[in-house]
Amino acid sequence: MNIKKVRKAVIPAAGLGTRFLPATKGMAKEMLPIVDKPTILYQVEEAVNAGIEEVIIIISKEKKAIIDFFAKDEEYERYLISKGHKDFADVIKNISELAKITYVYQDEQKGLGHAILCTKEAVGDEPFVVILGDDLIINKNGDNVSKQLIDAYYKMGTSILGVQEVDASLTYKYGIVKPGIIDGRYIEVIGMVEKPKDNPPSRYAALGRYLLTPDIFDKLKVTTYGAGGEIQLTDALTKLDKLWAYNFIGSRYDIGDKFGYVKAIIDFSLDRDDIKDLVYEHIKTKNKIY
Repeated sequence: MNIKKVRKAVIPAAGLGTRFLPATKGMAKEMLPIVDKPTILYQVEEAVNAGIEEVIIIISKEKKAIIDFFAKDEEYERYLISKGHKDFADVIKNISELAKITYVYQDEQKGLGHAILCTKEAVGDEPFVVILGDDLIINKNGDNVSKQLIDAYYKMGTSILGVQEVDASLTYKYGIVKPGIIDGRYIEVIGMVEKPKDNPPSRYAALGRYLLTPDIFDKLKVTTYGAGGEIQLTDALTKLDKLWAYNFIGSRYDIGDKFGYVKAIIDFSLDRDDIKDLVYEHIKTKNKIY
């Protein structure tokens, strides 16, 4: 079993963000903040904290703001320092030094599978993590989800899906695993169904995190258009010789959904010492009104 070190992560960020129009007409949805921190920064920090050395962000030509955000800006740092804001200058500097960031363009919206295929040259012959920007996953008491999947890969030597059980009424929204052997948090994947309308094979849903081995690229090359008229990563995954899932530990926010995004803002605000008391008092006031 040829186990290579996991050094790279891929973050797809070329989507149009139509669910957040009109805001996303003028800005990348990945730059929408959770309080004062863009959502894509959480994804990059997750990768770095999992030991990733290079982050490959898939963008479109309209997403220049993402490049600007992670670029070094010494002039702005000096300006902040001159105004007495060295703490903010340090934050800006640290963002630009988080990791090596490479950009890959997806010029046409052909689905997640196509987006991943666009990174073939940048990834090379290495295993890599995929972090979907719409899924913000937090584990306060241990390794983050990307680190959990990396460790699962080191144990199993195969591509790994990050899954959790969802309510039966919600299985139609996800790629659902057909399980074989279940060994603790490890689940053998013997099939998958993308957004089943009825009779889902389980309640284990793929939730925005993957550890993929480079043989996925050969499968994606021959994958035809599937659900939604797009090249689905799920269809390519089912062609792999072996595939396992890991039932990861963590709380997930669907920040591609308006309510999920609002929930994240509320919960993250309540975790911040600078504003948590004000937010809590505001919520109590609203409860009295309603």
